[in-house]
Amino acid sequence: MGLQTLLDEKKITKYYLSKISGIPKTTIADICAGRSDIGRCSAKTVQLLARALSCTMEEIMDIASVDESGLPYDKSYLECGLPDFLQASVNGMRIAWERIDRGEKYLRWDCDYCTLQSDINNAEVNQLISEKQAWYLREKYLRMERNDTDEED
Repeated sequence: MGLQTLLDEKKITKYYLSKISGIPKTTIADICAGRSDIGRCSAKTVQLLARALSCTMEEIMDIASVDESGLPYDKSYLECGLPDFLQASVNGMRIAWERIDRGEKYLRWDCDYCTLQSDINNAEVNQLISEKQAWYLREKYLRMERNDTDEED
């Protein structure tokens, strides 16, 4: 379990945790996003987190910000360094989903969807992004589900 999961369970925001613990919000955000490993934090930081979350320092140290492979739970790092054409398509699709999710009538959704799908495939085939990045983008922005036959070995 990561720090963000614990905060969600306790219905505490990163901002509120920062206020009650005295730890900078950026530090908490980095731990939640997996950019900082809680195991590398100072004892003082761990103590402040434990006190603010009403748990022991050992329980805080058991919180993992990375999965078994050592990669962060937050996979947003897979969006870094995208080619400009793909980033533009991602941004367009993000806006399209926001409009659709708000219940707005948006007639260009299918165009945005197809453009992004095409750009992801183009970038993957031309090895501008990895297969892992491609599937991350498909799952997040196209809301596709990966079948067992699509999984990497």
